[in-house]
Amino acid sequence: MSVPAFADIAKSSNDLLNKDFYHLSAAALEVKSNTPNNVAFKVTGKSTHDSKTSGLLEAKYTDKPTGIYTFQKPPMLSCRSQFARSNLFDFFICIVPGYAELLMFYRRTGLTITQSWNTVNALETKLELNDAVAKGLKAELLASFLPTTQAKGAKFNLHFKQANFHGRAFFDLLKGPTANVDAVIGQDGFLAGASAGYDVQKAAITSYAAAIGYSAPQYTAAITAANNLSVFSASYYHKVNGQVEAGAKASWDSKSSSNVGLEVASKYRLDPVSFAKVKINDRGVAAVAYNVLLRPGVTLGLGASFDTQKLDQASHKIGTSFTFDA
Repeated sequence: MSVPAFADIAKSSNDLLNKDFYHLSAAALEVKSNTPNNVAFKVTGKSTHDSKTSGLLEAKYTDKPTGIYTFQKPPMLSCRSQFARSNLFDFFICIVPGYAELLMFYRRTGLTITQSWNTVNALETKLELNDAVAKGLKAELLASFLPTTQAKGAKFNLHFKQANFHGRAFFDLLKGPTANVDAVIGQDGFLAGASAGYDVQKAAITSYAAAIGYSAPQYTAAITAANNLSVFSASYYHKVNGQVEAGAKASWDSKSSSNVGLEVASKYRLDPVSFAKVKINDRGVAAVAYNVLLRPGVTLGLGASFDTQKLDQASHKIGTSFTFDA
């Protein structure tokens, strides 16, 4: 199994506990479509239980790599030639007595451009270049602009992934500037990782965290210490069989509480096109969810949460979600 990023060491249990619970929004709509020239469009809209609405329009273009191909010498005068290849360019050198010419051919490298615009009137652009400079290295440039306040943002991220290593670096170029780095090493399913934040102007470490875990095809377990090693959590995920998944998470904030928070959840696949989920925490708040593929490209999600200690009060929530994928 590949080594996950630091934030994903406990991903299996976090997804089971947090994803596909539709009560968090009163109503949600998501429409996806793809064009033949590798452009993907996504429109999302949400209505909260406070009757506030938000939306997002996103367009994503991917210039897919061409792959390995056979280089053909361009038509030119007879010459002694040399050929070299890099991840970005092919180089062809033609040499004759008293003359030399260098030809450079650009190779398509898997560039991805994402442009989004939301109802807060914020414009965001993301450029991704994957496996171009070195195999396993992904570079990201993110720019944001808020026309109403003229606020600007610029971030540069690096992701480097190898067989037993996964490292990331996030740089905020306009605020601070600041840097956040994390790394995970893994061997035979065992994982160990750490992260740290650094403020360049203050020349000081602003945050740090650590985590250990174990990952197998059927189950994962992780222990993390976040917020400068003050918030501890232990999580467990188990894929019981092809239909049943179960997981739990315990957390403790050493600075603000002496109590341990606990959440347990389970997912049951009813048939190939639908599943149900349920979870409950130590405060007695239970949530249920149902997801069904109505037809190819159309998914319906239903969810509800109940405060089992206050069943006579109006603290319960119900939500729906529609996803259209063309």
